[in-house]
Amino acid sequence: MQKVALIGYRGMVGSVLVERMISENDFSGIEPFFASTSQAGEKGPDIGMEVPPVADALDIDFLSGMDIILTCQGSDYTKKVYPALRKNGWKGYWIDAASALRMNDDSVIVLDPVNRPVIDKALQRGVLDFIGGNCTVSLMLMAIGALFRKGYIEWMTSMTYQAASGSGAKNMRELVAQMAGIGHNAETMLSDPAAGILALDRNVLETMKSDAFETGQFGAPLAGSLLPWIDAKMENGQTKEEWKGFAETNKILAAEPPIPIDGICVRIGAMRCHSQAMTIKLTKDIPVDEIEDLIQSANEWVRIVQNTKEDSLKSLTPAAVTGTLEIPVGRIRKLNMGNHYLGVFTVGDQLLWGAAEPVRRMLGILKNR
Repeated sequence: MQKVALIGYRGMVGSVLVERMISENDFSGIEPFFASTSQAGEKGPDIGMEVPPVADALDIDFLSGMDIILTCQGSDYTKKVYPALRKNGWKGYWIDAASALRMNDDSVIVLDPVNRPVIDKALQRGVLDFIGGNCTVSLMLMAIGALFRKGYIEWMTSMTYQAASGSGAKNMRELVAQMAGIGHNAETMLSDPAAGILALDRNVLETMKSDAFETGQFGAPLAGSLLPWIDAKMENGQTKEEWKGFAETNKILAAEPPIPIDGICVRIGAMRCHSQAMTIKLTKDIPVDEIEDLIQSANEWVRIVQNTKEDSLKSLTPAAVTGTLEIPVGRIRKLNMGNHYLGVFTVGDQLLWGAAEPVRRMLGILKNR
């Protein structure tokens, strides 16, 4: 029975991962161990079976005894522990939800409903590092990966609308605190039907610009606003989040030649779920109904939302998708630029298909080898 260490199981992605593993009975058939950088020695989590006390996630000797390590701890942990572990001679499988190793030549970005052949070939040639991809990239490929596989995409842009949870739990709390602050300061005006709308608008803006308004995590108001910048600046003017769209998509697909992909990544005031508006240049004129059939048949989680107001508002929003594995794809239409240009909108829970689910499924692939 394979010994599997789970690191970072208490964080947002780790919590979702453990929840999914319990619901899918993934702990059956493995010998699970939990490790932490701060909770060593404490009782392990309740997963429906006895587990040893929490181990020290920095203990290289302990980690070296594992067949598989699955970490959701973050890139700083990976950069500290992974090199020391490999230097110590460890030959096990490393599965990681963080980005540190994604672009390494000897690692594979995992999204098996899209690139299972790439994963299988990597296993055959002895690859040991399997890394979860960027959340928006994974969600985009779950939605329209079939178009890439058919060679129907010449280039595309993906304008993303990314939830607060993409930045972490502290940022989610700050968003709610910002919402609460705006609501509290406007409460009197909201309860007075005679209050002028311009006065209410000024009240909200004054709250957002107040020194007391919480912006320590985001650096600016998100509630009642948006933030058109995510991650560090690249030399070409992109942010790193925008750069990942091109770099990671092409690595996941093993695309040759690479497919041009670009866009602008924006943080919005949703708690969970990243949304994306895509403009696609098709390699040929393909009827919309054929495109919809191709997308719908790609995997069991994607579903087409008809291009109507009623269906879009009901099914194509973060509120409709949060907590589910569904990948709705809608607003599908040819653009005014010509029949080779396609517009698409999609949304997905980035804590599931964008983070926990690909690494959970990679563990299952290794368990069943």
